[in-house]
Amino acid sequence: MTPAISGTTKLAGVVGWPLEHTLSPAIHNAAYEALDVDWAYLPLPVGDETALIRVMSAVKVLPFVGLSVTMPYKETMLGLCDEVAALAEMAGAVNTVHVADGRLIGYNTDGRGLLESLSEEVGFEPQGKRAAILGAGGAAGAALVGLVLGEASSVTVVNRTLDRAQHLVERVSPRARGTELAAIALDGDAEAAVAEADLIVNATPVGMRPEDGSPVPASWLKPGRVVADMLYRPAETELLRLAREVGAIPLGGLGMLVAQGAIALDIWGGGSTGKAPRDVMRRAAEDATRAWPSGA
Repeated sequence: MTPAISGTTKLAGVVGWPLEHTLSPAIHNAAYEALDVDWAYLPLPVGDETALIRVMSAVKVLPFVGLSVTMPYKETMLGLCDEVAALAEMAGAVNTVHVADGRLIGYNTDGRGLLESLSEEVGFEPQGKRAAILGAGGAAGAALVGLVLGEASSVTVVNRTLDRAQHLVERVSPRARGTELAAIALDGDAEAAVAEADLIVNATPVGMRPEDGSPVPASWLKPGRVVADMLYRPAETELLRLAREVGAIPLGGLGMLVAQGAIALDIWGGGSTGKAPRDVMRRAAEDATRAWPSGA
């Protein structure tokens, strides 16, 4: 049962474009009901950056506790927040905004969500392991920061445009601690870097559409390695299908979506709402995916 909306209801939501298939409202509203908090979570489709600026100005004066941020605005949101947490600065992207006293405080919970999903779903801990990240945008930045936090021995950022991969590595390197970072183009030495990695993370949008194919060939994937796709739609991307066929360990993005959302809820609640119920949120996500059209 959806909680009643009243004059005291606090608001949260997700901003992005498009949002027709977002799972976040189902996930969050199920959590609010389980926690018995007077909150409601809304989809806020925003068509361009000009509209995004207007929405964020309004959010400051409306009863919002926070926002989730999805494509294509995670990087843009950095410049719209009044304060940005260190992990979001390192990642170069904000996926969670806490609205507090009329100020927007930006966080990135994707990296921690990835670590949680890897640990809980496939028993993978990055400490001392080699990783390769496909992509160099905001999602890749979050994955890179997460793997640095997880004390991976090395992470190679693989991207079609080498300059962008190098920029990401240069931004994170000063705080990489014991993790060795490298950037390479999606050619040349990329096959070796991916094939030798204990963990491969797809942080690109390649795979969202049936015609996309896989961001790397099946020959680059090896048995026993973990292949994680940050995409959660479709449930099995072409990359994950290939991984399964060669004997690698495939991991879709649904668990990460739930984990990062749970971390965001805990930030917004600040301890006043109780810990986010991940089991409830996961069931809501799975129920919502069953409503997708066949083949999605």
